Amino acid sequence: MKTRIFQNNELYLFIIIVVFSTVITIINPSFLTIENMFDLIKSSSGMAILAIGVFIVLLSGGIDVSFTAVAIAGQYIAVNTLIATGVDNMLLAFMISCTVGVFLGAINALFISIFNLPTLITTLGTLSLFHGALTAFVGTKAINTGQLPDCFKSFGHLNILSLSRADGTTYGLSVFVLILLAVIVLSWLLLRYTVLGRGIYAIGGNYRAARRGGLNIHFIQFFIYMYVGFLAGIMGVMHLS
Repeated sequence: MKTRIFQNNELYLFIIIVVFSTVITIINPSFLTIENMFDLIKSSSGMAILAIGVFIVLLSGGIDVSFTAVAIAGQYIAVNTLIATGVDNMLLAFMISCTVGVFLGAINALFISIFNLPTLITTLGTLSLFHGALTAFVGTKAINTGQLPDCFKSFGHLNILSLSRADGTTYGLSVFVLILLAVIVLSWLLLRYTVLGRGIYAIGGNYRAARRGGLNIHFIQFFIYMYVGFLAGIMGVMHLS
């Protein structure tokens, strides 16, 4: 049992993080505080959501490097749509961004599944394609904070737990953590308890065996990259907020 524990790379990574955090705390005691932990959780939630999407792609034996472009496209189209229509609604922003993400993810899946192109080459190409399309058809006009709809600002400052400092000011745990937890639970349930999740593992383990076993490879691959696009859409709005 002990031998198995010490064979896990995660253990050594955990030890490195603990040692690094201890050293930083000795240098700067304000590092290992509740306030800083709340700030780190807020700033890292979006990246963690993207990491979950990339993790699912890796499980399937593929790789996706276009997710950053998908997130940028989703957030930029969402905020421009809200400004143009005068609608100030956070739910609509998420819906627009996630719809864009799912659509762009489907484009990735089309090249990978139907045309059987390598995942790395495909997503490297679509990374530039999505950036170029955004520039050509949507634009590159900068949007400053004052132009953002109020829903983005309110959402970015929304906390589920607020604490007080010694000087009377407050800080809190961002609502972002709830979104992150929801994505983690949803992805875990998907991979653990669904046939689709087992199919993702099967494709990553042995693509040919999975195909011969009767799995709908095209459907699974489309789901994978559209799900990554969906998560990138969520992250785009969070990052903008």
